[in-house]
Amino acid sequence: MIVHLVARSGARNLLGGIADALNQVEGAYSLLFLTRDEMYAIRDPRGFRPLILGRLDGAWVAASESCAFDLIDAEYVREVEPGEMVRISRSGIESIHFAPEKPHQYCVFEHVYFSRPDSVVFGRPVNQSRERLGRLLAREHPVEADIVTPLPDSGVPAAVGYAAQSGIPFRMGLIRNHYVGRTFIEPEQAIRDFGVKLKLNPVRRMLEGQRVILVDDSLVRGTTSRKIVRLVREAGAAEVHVRISCPPTISPCYYGIDTPRRDELIGARMSVEEIRDFLGADTLGYLSLESLRAAVEDNEGKFCTSCYTGSYPTELVQLEVEAHRES
Repeated sequence: MIVHLVARSGARNLLGGIADALNQVEGAYSLLFLTRDEMYAIRDPRGFRPLILGRLDGAWVAASESCAFDLIDAEYVREVEPGEMVRISRSGIESIHFAPEKPHQYCVFEHVYFSRPDSVVFGRPVNQSRERLGRLLAREHPVEADIVTPLPDSGVPAAVGYAAQSGIPFRMGLIRNHYVGRTFIEPEQAIRDFGVKLKLNPVRRMLEGQRVILVDDSLVRGTTSRKIVRLVREAGAAEVHVRISCPPTISPCYYGIDTPRRDELIGARMSVEEIRDFLGADTLGYLSLESLRAAVEDNEGKFCTSCYTGSYPTELVQLEVEAHRES
């Protein structure tokens, strides 16, 4: 769509055409345009998604996460700012702000789940944020237990933080098969169910007779978590206490995260107690929105939390959501 708008623009050059196109759209995007002689790195005015610049052997490079720079031994320089277009050519680097300034809305789910933990995103180490999520979760939802077990791999940093704060030993009670993709985005329930069996295997000797705190980063549909709770119980756990290092997900994301429709989100349909009963857990605790903001040091409201609040920062989406509610 953006390339089509550039082609239709009456601007005299590509830079003007890109700026013309982007001022006709609203939403989340991080873009790279490559021509024969130039590269453009562009981030939307609200900064929903990350985009960074680096240096490699005298050349400029761009990526969405800093772990990509680690792979090629590039030096991290800075973020592309929200609403900034960086033009890179043989003559050097030029910064152009192509749109009026808007309130920043960094996606908090990047720090909860989506980004790799070895990346620096929105100027913060992701692993540091996730460990702090776990520490705050332990303060808000303590429970007497024998071990803290993560849902690997994405739940590991939060479980480390929970264990450190609570003083309860951290143990890898579930082992992940790394050749299986993310189950929450699989289209069919039968595929997701089989994916769980392929993805995780309980360490029975570690779980047997234990009161287990099962830490995960998020709870989307709930069907995968229900099967995991059952796996842990079948492995002999005496109790299973589920802890989620973010608030209940009650609304879809319209800004680049492939979340399900609202009617598929368990947090939008059930209370916390109803979800606990559905999972078959002894207790269930979600991190509060206030603690989530504290974990990423969001003191100025610069993070988008629409998936947890149902309040969207773009007018077009808000109208779509209201229409959905009315129907």
